[in-house]
Amino acid sequence: MAAVSARLPAFPWDKLEPYKATARAHADGIVDLSVGTPVDPVPAHIQQALVAAADSPGYPTVWGTAELRDAIAGWAQRRLGATAVGHRNVLPVVGSKELVAWLPTQLGLGPGDKVGYPRLAYPTYEVGARLCGAEPVVYDDPTDLDPAGLKLLWLNSPSNPTGRVLAKDELVRIVAWAREHGVLVFSDECYLELGWEADPVSVLHPDVCGGSYDGLVAVYSLSKRSNLAGYRAAFLTGDEAVLGELLQIRKHGGMMTPAPVQAATVAALGDDAHVAEQRERYAARRTALRGALEAHGFRIEHSEASLYLWATRDEPCWETVAYLAERGILVAPGDFYGTAGERFVRVAFTATDERIAAAVKRLG
Repeated sequence: MAAVSARLPAFPWDKLEPYKATARAHADGIVDLSVGTPVDPVPAHIQQALVAAADSPGYPTVWGTAELRDAIAGWAQRRLGATAVGHRNVLPVVGSKELVAWLPTQLGLGPGDKVGYPRLAYPTYEVGARLCGAEPVVYDDPTDLDPAGLKLLWLNSPSNPTGRVLAKDELVRIVAWAREHGVLVFSDECYLELGWEADPVSVLHPDVCGGSYDGLVAVYSLSKRSNLAGYRAAFLTGDEAVLGELLQIRKHGGMMTPAPVQAATVAALGDDAHVAEQRERYAARRTALRGALEAHGFRIEHSEASLYLWATRDEPCWETVAYLAERGILVAPGDFYGTAGERFVRVAFTATDERIAAAVKRLG
């Protein structure tokens, strides 16, 4: 056990605890803009679907119910513009973080193999590579990587932490390069429905993939768009050969989405109105927080999508974290996401309207 854990970086959020204590000591309480966890209620119709399926004494299946697969396929066609998405092109997973962390292992990767991911990125991409003994490699442009030994390429658009969106022509170029070199692409598109100043495009859009999903899988989550982080509801769409192999492996591993969560996912994917309502909440919070940060002397880069503002005062990120903690505001240091973020902080706008207003007042 120690040999495995020794491969991994230190769990980054533990380093934030002293700053959280400082922020909590503020007279008006903490405004926690660090983790980015949803705070708004789970929509009533999704809760009702969960409750209605609560009497589920039997084991669920890893592939999910036919209704769940229909819901995922229908959403992919409606929202992504994907064509010919069938049951073999979808696979539910137990939250997207589980998938990211264990995918290289489930793909059979190990020493001598490489896993590529953005230089500024969600830390679990690196963790997944290290868990199986593969080599993590970072990129600014994936087509600059040496394809020799590169078995898995992670894309992330919209990006966590920067909110950057890869344009359609960039995706076309990257997909063509990956296919030329036989590199499997997994595209983390969990924030795709949260574009603000850009309209994110999936790798599964026919203009990008040419109508073929060969070598391409996209990852989606209901945590942010439907406030379901506590449900662990996520899914994959794309190459049926890859998903078929993962299905067999995950059957042996017992990686089953609970039946009530499957029913809740069907309800969530079948309704766009609650997503639009949640977007309006986030849009208002984003506007208020961005204006306050910029007026306070911060510069915002990228941030055209996702639930974060990538902000800097042109100083080391931990100095910014300490500065804001003294004002009762907790944010994530940019170096959690790679050394390229060491002069930035990631500011989530997932707090309540009241807490966002408190942050704006303190920055004013």
